[in-house]
Amino acid sequence: MKRALVTGGSGGIGAAICRRLAADGHHVTDRIATAAALEKLLEGGAIQIVVNNAGIHADAVFPGMSGEQWDSVIAVSLNGFYNVTQPLTMPMIRTRWGRIVTISSVAGIVGNRGQVNYSAAKGALHAASKSLALELASRGITVNAVAPGIIATDMIDGAFDADTIKQLVPMKRAGKPEEVADLVAFLASDSAAYISGQVISINGGMV
Repeated sequence: MKRALVTGGSGGIGAAICRRLAADGHHVTDRIATAAALEKLLEGGAIQIVVNNAGIHADAVFPGMSGEQWDSVIAVSLNGFYNVTQPLTMPMIRTRWGRIVTISSVAGIVGNRGQVNYSAAKGALHAASKSLALELASRGITVNAVAPGIIATDMIDGAFDADTIKQLVPMKRAGKPEEVADLVAFLASDSAAYISGQVISINGGMV
């Protein structure tokens, strides 16, 4: 049984990922780890599947964006990637098998009004994932990013009505958290051993 760590596991997408990985036979914890918590987790053996899902919004048009809004979004998404993934990398390397999947956003690919901070953080995660994939490719470890579009979670409640979704999404509906989880589960499997350094969109044809 491989051990999986999912950050932000209590949210809509994160919870679906936890359920799917558990159903696939992996032992999953949904703690957003601190260094001390990670050290304790590693006492039970290497964590071989890491899903970086934690992220927040603090939306504002850029001229009115506060420093706190910028810093908080960058800290959770980008610093969180480092704080969780870096301590787990060497133990993962020693096992010669690993999967690192970071949940990004369509905003990191095409941008979005009022989300310069969020788009910047997600775009940086794309670059970080590609670079880390190069470093770990010879060690049996893949690194990929998944970029969802409009997914039916609490985070989008009130942001998109049905008519807006039909206008924005060629498939005329929001995606399901379970559909994102299925993609993550595939990337975390042995079947995806030759896929690394990719940003994979799941957005109903938006881009």
